[in-house]
Amino acid sequence: MVQRLQKVMATAGIASRRASEKLILEGRVQVNGQVVTELGTKVAGDDIIKVDGQTIEHQEEKVYFLFYKPRGVISAVKDDKGRKVVTDYFTEISQRLYPVGRLDYDTSGLLLMTNDGQLANELMHPRYHVEKSYLAKVKGIPTNEQIKALRAGIKLPDGHKTARAKAKILKIDKKKDFALVSLTIHEGRYHQVKNMFAAIGHPVQKLKRETYGFLTLDGLTAGQFRPLTFAEVKELKKQVRQKSNRILPFT
Repeated sequence: MVQRLQKVMATAGIASRRASEKLILEGRVQVNGQVVTELGTKVAGDDIIKVDGQTIEHQEEKVYFLFYKPRGVISAVKDDKGRKVVTDYFTEISQRLYPVGRLDYDTSGLLLMTNDGQLANELMHPRYHVEKSYLAKVKGIPTNEQIKALRAGIKLPDGHKTARAKAKILKIDKKKDFALVSLTIHEGRYHQVKNMFAAIGHPVQKLKRETYGFLTLDGLTAGQFRPLTFAEVKELKKQVRQKSNRILPFT
């Protein structure tokens, strides 16, 4: 990707963009061995940039997006079966994005997209206790004892017992034989939410992730996205880098 030289310098942490412009005008910057003094100069990822004789590490600018994934979309950058993938919604973004974790093909809701591999790996690690809340439409009406079982932890088919969770019935429809249940977890095992409800005898009919940490889908409809604000990115990094050993309370 081609970017303005001063932007690359600022992204690399050399100086602010304005201060980087001053360094260029003073003749202290070289690109591929040539001194550059024009502020409009653009550079690519394979160009060698030196400031005061020192080569800088310039990387693609980190970007962060909150995406409302629709149902019927794969949480991947490509699909060998030709199905629609999440990156199909970001064709005008020059950076190479990938999803943070995944949502099933038939699950909708909040998905983060970024090119920041370090933050993505931290967010996906269960030890950082990033809470994710889901709205599940389940077959049948769970009992109070079954909801308590979800809160206490469910033993899954693979032998893993889930961590404590928050669970609450929001709506019951006895005539149509379904319930809407809110479930908040901090783990991210394969099909975890579906497996938890299946384990108590109430399979999921429809599933939506509504929150990720403090982030919500407010203002978005399925298929839309927005960039995270600087404050939101800062808060995400703060949360995952302050490792917590707390236990989710019962609700």
